[in-house]
Amino acid sequence: MSDWRILIVAGTFYRDIADPMIKDAQAALEAAGASHELAEVPGALEIPGAITQAELTDAGFDGYVALGCVIRGETTHYDYVCGESARGLMDLSLEGVPVGNGVLTVENRDQAHARAVDKKKGRDAAEACLSILALRDRFLGEPA
Repeated sequence: MSDWRILIVAGTFYRDIADPMIKDAQAALEAAGASHELAEVPGALEIPGAITQAELTDAGFDGYVALGCVIRGETTHYDYVCGESARGLMDLSLEGVPVGNGVLTVENRDQAHARAVDKKKGRDAAEACLSILALRDRFLGEPA
């Protein structure tokens, strides 16, 4: 159990994929005793920026869960969105911001549905965030 405050940032371009991921992330955070809020953004590219805004304004979040989906299309746009959203989240992580990355990068809607619903990647991203927070607290010598 924790008193961590988590912001779930969800790209909702594919609402039918985002919604079950949000639900699973919320359930995982609640099961761990962490409070949470939800911020929705248009897509995967906006997720790192939203987290950065929360950090810059000192909104009081201990960690972040990034949720979204990028489905390959017929252009190179997919490659840019995947690479830049992942880079943005990794940059935040390397700056010490606890982030659970749940941005799906898939070939088609069937793969997206399987990962969002069947494999519960929203839950996995929330648990990753909590794991990083626990590790941070361990390194700080704080009780679990």
